[in-house]
Parts: sequence; C-alpha cells; structure tokens
Amino acid sequence: MDWYTGNTTYDTVLTIGFAFAVFVMIGGLFAQSPYGRFTTSKVGFNLNPKLGWWLMELPATVVFAVFFLTGPDPFSPTPLVLAAIWVLHYGNRGWFFPLSIRQVPGKTSSFNIGVVAAGVFVTALHGYLNGALFSHDYLHQYSTAWLTDPRFLVGLAIYLCGFALLVRSEAIVRNLRDKDNPGATEYRIPHGGGFRFVSSPAYLGELIAWTGFALLTWSLAGVVILLITAGNLVPRAFATHRWYKEKFADYPMNRKALIPGVI
Repeated sequence: MDWYTGNTTYDTVLTIGFAFAVFVMIGGLFAQSPYGRFTTSKVGFNLNPKLGWWLMELPATVVFAVFFLTGPDPFSPTPLVLAAIWVLHYGNRGWFFPLSIRQVPGKTSSFNIGVVAAGVFVTALHGYLNGALFSHDYLHQYSTAWLTDPRFLVGLAIYLCGFALLVRSEAIVRNLRDKDNPGATEYRIPHGGGFRFVSSPAYLGELIAWTGFALLTWSLAGVVILLITAGNLVPRAFATHRWYKEKFADYPMNRKALIPGVI
C-alpha cells in the first residue's frame, strides 16, 4: 500500500483519519460510546435511536455518492463492483438497521447526540476517502484486472463472511423479545449463531468485514476504518461481556467476549 496518492487534499484527509483512529483507540480504553446499553444522559442530550442511527450513517451514503459519481471514471467495471460492495454494507448499516431497531417503551430518546456528531464525522470521512478513491483511482490499481487479483478475491471472501456474521447476529438480537410481548423491556441472553461462542458476534462480524474490505481495496482508506472500528468495538465487546456476566447468573461460562476460544 502507498501512503501518498499525490493528491494533497486526499492525503491530508487520510492523515486526519489516522489521527482520529488513534484518538478513538485511546478513548475506547477509558469509556464506551453512549448508545445502546451504555446510553447516558450526562453528556448533551439524546435522540430517538432510529433517527440517531440514520443521521449518523447518512454521510456514508451521500458523501460517497457525491465523490464517486463526480469522479472521472465511476462506471468502469472495478469501481462499480467496489461501489456495489459499499452499497451492500451501508444499505444494511445506514438504512435497514435503523429502521429495524425495536424501541423500548419509555426510552424514545436513547441515542446520544455526541455519538451522532462523532459518527457523522467518521462516515463523512469514510465516504469521501472511498468514493474519491474508487472513481479517481489515485492508486492506479483498479483496472478490470483487479477483479481477479488474489488480494481482491481473498478480501471479498473475508468481507462476505464477516458481513454474513454481522447480519445474522443482528437478526438474533432483533428477535430476542417475546413475539407475544414485543413491548417487554427486559434484556435476555441471546443464543444461536455466533452467540454460541462469543458475547458480541456482530462486533466480530464488523471487524472481519472491514478487514476483508481493507484487503480487497488494498488501500489505507480501508485500514483507517478498520482501526476506527476496532478502537470503538474491541473495548465495547469486553464491556458488553462483563455486563452480561454481571446481569445474568446463568450466563454461559464458556462464551468468550470477542474471539471464539481465545478472549
């Protein structure tokens, strides 16, 4: 992977992305982002979770589309395939997932505005780095031949495995509540799928997916989002594991936090 593309604006944004990744990794050691079970009203104010998630992820769609479609070569085979992978991920993350959130009665405002602001920054940066890269091909590697390159093929396989784990895990959590009592507020222990092995299989799936993405794009833009994601989700996975063990006396003892059989 090359560090400099020769485009001053792009390289500057890329550098900012790495700096922010360091900030997230250090911050994640001290506190969890205030959303979900770790929601807090101590900082700022909270939004409806459906709205909060949608706003946070929206730049990944809009900013990506602007820079991809206004580039010089958006409709060649390789840029189109890379864009399709992007649309697959953010069609789920930015549109389906927010709409599918099941809200707990009485907790209509549980998504902290600080998380939205940080998320907008990350997804805008992420959308620009990849939309511009795919369409402008600053690295001069996205010819049609890239689609048969081993790095792309292996990376795609890894990405799809991670994405499948992510989607399956989210579906299990989404359907946890008793169908006969959809307004139930209590948390329950999830079972099946990746939950047989770890407490946070969705986080593991996200990390696997972005590892595959970094490989299939063979770009530092992919590395940036992998580092930011890891900085947020790895500490959160350990905090989630502790939370489950403290809340449920019968929590499966052989279940790890994030990596099956390891940690």
